[in-house]
Amino acid sequence: MWHYPEIDPVAVQLGPVAIHWYAISYLVGIGMAWWVLKTISRSRNLTWSDEQISDLVFYAVMGIILGGRVGYMLFYGSAELMANPLNLLKVWQGGMSFHGGMLGVLASVYLFARKHHLTFFEISDFIAPVVPLGLGSGRIGNFINGELPGRLTDVPWAVVYPGEILARHPSSLYQAMLEGPVLFAVLWVFAARPRPAMAVSGLFLVSYGMLRIGSEFFRAPDDHMGFVALGWITAGQLLSLPMVLLGIALLVYGYRQRV
Repeated sequence: MWHYPEIDPVAVQLGPVAIHWYAISYLVGIGMAWWVLKTISRSRNLTWSDEQISDLVFYAVMGIILGGRVGYMLFYGSAELMANPLNLLKVWQGGMSFHGGMLGVLASVYLFARKHHLTFFEISDFIAPVVPLGLGSGRIGNFINGELPGRLTDVPWAVVYPGEILARHPSSLYQAMLEGPVLFAVLWVFAARPRPAMAVSGLFLVSYGMLRIGSEFFRAPDDHMGFVALGWITAGQLLSLPMVLLGIALLVYGYRQRV
């Protein structure tokens, strides 16, 4: 058992401007994804130019920020949003939803595809393997912020969070590992060989959804929401189930189309 290391969420204070660790974690993840996309394009002799990749990353970042924040407020903080709509802008306080961010990225991919006359799945299959780099890094930001505490436990590596006396699973670190290195390895190996259109995107949806559903069993449900179904299903699990089903459908359809 160990006590949570209380970390100042502000990494650098420059007068009135505060740079938060949470923002830095996202920037690190986006930077790694950007670099890996360029590496993939060059090593596999793809037709993506550095300018196109930079443009794509910009579109994706806009989708992550807007979709992630709007999704969080709608899925997890609707009461707070209704009380004060300006809470939507307080990104520095944390509160980003992966599912909302994913919808934002999908919208960005659609717009990028129209601009560059590409198909939707040409882009989604290209970027899917690097998404875990941003997810894992973002979960580290959650841990620094003291967010996403786990359920009560007595395992040796349990964490006592500030203001508490009972130990919990460090669930944000579990998710950082599963949604980061583990998911990245699965997608990297799968995408290393030619696959039919939609297959890489489908595997991402299935793998993330299953990992998220599993990790939620160690994460405490949000205090203001609790379990949302059957007395044990969390909002994260409920939102992840359609991802798994859609991913399976994409995999089946993609491989049937190739035959």
